[in-house]
Amino acid sequence: MTTTTITESMLTRERILRVFPDVAANDVEKPDSQSGPELEGYDEEQVRLMEEVCIVLDWNDAPCGSASKKTCHLMTNIDGGLLHRAFSVFLFNEENKLLLQQRADEKITFPGMWTNTCCSHPLSVPGEIGHDLPSSVMGVKRAAQRKLYQELGIPGKDVPIDNFQFLTRIHYKAPSDGIWGEHEIDYILFIKSNPLVAANYNEVKATKYVTADELKAMFQDKSLTFTPWFKLICETYLFDWWSNIDNVSSFREDGIRRLL
Repeated sequence: MTTTTITESMLTRERILRVFPDVAANDVEKPDSQSGPELEGYDEEQVRLMEEVCIVLDWNDAPCGSASKKTCHLMTNIDGGLLHRAFSVFLFNEENKLLLQQRADEKITFPGMWTNTCCSHPLSVPGEIGHDLPSSVMGVKRAAQRKLYQELGIPGKDVPIDNFQFLTRIHYKAPSDGIWGEHEIDYILFIKSNPLVAANYNEVKATKYVTADELKAMFQDKSLTFTPWFKLICETYLFDWWSNIDNVSSFREDGIRRLL
């Protein structure tokens, strides 16, 4: 599938607000209702979640405004340069095994695919937005705690905010099908915990803990599929970070890694 190459000139605040009328310049304003033919036939709860309000970004990860999850995930908008903030949680247990999830078949984007513990978006609401790196990191940590409970039933006491370790930001773009895709600056969060897991089966089809070697074997199994951001992170950085899990904070960087 051919997609447009994203350039820095496409991701200025001025251009984003001019090209995308569905982006609200006030980053806590709620966009219009997300009805439309693109969402016909999908699970009712997943359609409702498409109304959540994501943080629209410029090239440097500065918020430009807000737009619905639906608006941010349409490939027509992504190829036009629409970019939003996201996070990816990697949760390791006391044996340093990584908790994976298989996305539910009800999911609108990347259904049935295996991925890291939790992947989602901070919302354009007070406490999760962030307009500089420290406040943005705190915002994604709060969002991660919220989504770990919503997707996996993991209570906040098992994943305290202060226990998340921010490593880096990754800018990537990936299609899901002909309609939907991702274009994100993805904040990478590591955490060690032995949580109670009670999966929400509208979000998560299955979970499993794996060693690094077991994950590499899963990648060789042609019957399994994986989300593109998870594959990108695994192919570039994850196994190095994982092998140094007890000193992973040494890998922290404030820049943005572009994997476009």
